Amino acid sequence: MKKTAQLALLEAAIKEHGYALRYEKGNFLGGDCRLREDRVVVVNRFLPIEGKLYTLAKVIGKINPPGLSAEVAGIIDSMLNSGLFGRQND
Repeated sequence: MKKTAQLALLEAAIKEHGYALRYEKGNFLGGDCRLREDRVVVVNRFLPIEGKLYTLAKVIGKINPPGLSAEVAGIIDSMLNSGLFGRQND
């Protein structure tokens, strides 16, 4: 599956679980947060597509919502276990 299609699936999964998704510029990778009553996922817009995929996969893996499709679960597993970004303490 192409990386753009994987990104679209992860974006849809984030949105269907009640999170707003924002691409912003700055000196950060991204993550999830609460802004007043809203749940927001922020991703650095200047990251390469692999970085965007990793950030969204990390957030979805962290919140662990029920009912993920097999495709989304597969993308998350492959991104988090690929070693592309190394192990980080979160």
